[in-house]
Amino acid sequence: MDEKGDDLLAVVQAFGLGDLGERMGMTITEARPGCVRGSIPVAGNTQPFGLLHGGASAVLAESLGSIAAGIHAGWGTLVVGVDLNCTHHRAVRDGMVHGTATPLHEGRTVASYDIRIVDDEGRPVCTARLTCLLRTRQEGSEGK
Repeated sequence: MDEKGDDLLAVVQAFGLGDLGERMGMTITEARPGCVRGSIPVAGNTQPFGLLHGGASAVLAESLGSIAAGIHAGWGTLVVGVDLNCTHHRAVRDGMVHGTATPLHEGRTVASYDIRIVDDEGRPVCTARLTCLLRTRQEGSEGK
């Protein structure tokens, strides 16, 4: 990764993933314009039958797409996911799942991303599409 990509990754990592992302063990491994990658462990993110919970894939997808939208729009922009569609392809019982978010459309007020989630062998686990609304932050609206 180039120096600018390293800098963006450091900013994303310093900003944090929020309580949910941290509780799920999410890591961001690449963050640059046009591509955000991250992973979660299956362990700790399963449903009662021991399979990766579909909601865990959705959280990974929305997180990666939202980070990509933030990079596109700039850090002064409020990014709000308004539509998330996930199709689950394969059950996973162990290891890690890895997601990659790439842009479908990056506009001034709306951005949409394709997110592909695969298992450790590179087999498709979930495909998702996230659409985000991009809004300029208002003075004093931090965290609101």
